[in-house]
Amino acid sequence: MTETSETSGAYAHSGAAPGHRLRWNKVPEVTAYFWIIKVLCTTVGETAADLLNEKLGMGLTGVSLLMSALLAAVLVVQFRTKAYNPGVYWLAVALISVVGTLISDNLTDNLGVPLTTSTAVFSVALAIVFAVWYRRERTLSIHSIDTVSREAYYWLAVLFTFALGTAAGDLVAEKMALGYWVSAVLFGLAIAAVAVARFALGLNAVLAFWIAYILTRPLGASIGDYLSQPTGDGGLGFGTVITSVLFLAVILALVVFLATTRKDVTESERPLGRREA
Repeated sequence: MTETSETSGAYAHSGAAPGHRLRWNKVPEVTAYFWIIKVLCTTVGETAADLLNEKLGMGLTGVSLLMSALLAAVLVVQFRTKAYNPGVYWLAVALISVVGTLISDNLTDNLGVPLTTSTAVFSVALAIVFAVWYRRERTLSIHSIDTVSREAYYWLAVLFTFALGTAAGDLVAEKMALGYWVSAVLFGLAIAAVAVARFALGLNAVLAFWIAYILTRPLGASIGDYLSQPTGDGGLGFGTVITSVLFLAVILALVVFLATTRKDVTESERPLGRREA
């Protein structure tokens, strides 16, 4: 059998049309599992950042450098994988959640940058990433993160969504003083509104995804603060250690489940020699 006939047979078996190539996407399918783990990771990002800053005694700058180095190492592994790996991917998300939180906290606490300014700066930075990403790739879809450049844009966007979500969430909490659980309800309703706009009003799927992705950061932070902060400050008093360990255990269980069942694995299909519209 020739190479051409073998290729045609493979496409016939997979249901893809000739002239297309199938490649594994480097990120998971957006399912309920995706959003659950994402919120859990954002919660860990908030509580773990506080825990490390308190327990290690390195200060925000020292902890930020340490976690950034760990994130860089995990991202090297992520970029070198040939396909989506749940363990590596979600470890990167958890670490980038911590780093994004620390970046915002450093600007606010160490440099005295107002939350209004940092929120605006992160918004502009994220918009620039999206603009360059779209100009170069002609898509912002996460269903085709199958090249090095697309993956680089993706992770850069994810970092800025966490930093933006942290700054914007702190700004809302500071200006409105709603309390942790009320803030969680508020951001939960905002995400629900995005879902309604997507499925009932036809909001663009890519836009809806990234808006929800940003909003899950302050949602997770509000949940984490509510569970970990002392009762006198409006929390339940579980502490950062118990909260972080509890959520990490749930994340680990879900990641093991997904690695076993492969329920969130997708393939990326694109015409040969053409960019995705």
